[in-house]
Amino acid sequence: MDTRDLIANDLFAKHCGIELVAVSKGAATAKMDIRPHHLNGVGIVQGGVLYTLADLALAAASNSHGITAVSLTSVITYFKAESSGTLYAEAKELSLHRRVATYQVDITNQQNEPVAVFQGTVYRKA
Repeated sequence: MDTRDLIANDLFAKHCGIELVAVSKGAATAKMDIRPHHLNGVGIVQGGVLYTLADLALAAASNSHGITAVSLTSVITYFKAESSGTLYAEAKELSLHRRVATYQVDITNQQNEPVAVFQGTVYRKA
């Protein structure tokens, strides 16, 4: 399955309004315009939304080699709260092995300020 088809089938990411902007071998960029339904009770983007944005970029980057990859573990660290604008998630490959690969996803706002960093390890079904 083509990476773009894989992402197109991610109905939750679609529901969140996440768009895949670019994909290349071991890398991907996704974006999301912040909408009212993304905000939590204190008026900032809910952490799970940021996680979902990063996870989609991870999925696109890790599946870009044509081998199905699924997440084994991930961690996210939040730096800055956002309540409006556009967020970007840029995934890059840190290591690639036959069965396991690791990626870092930097989430930034429209001013290119760091919002969060996500690191994920995937299992490659080679």
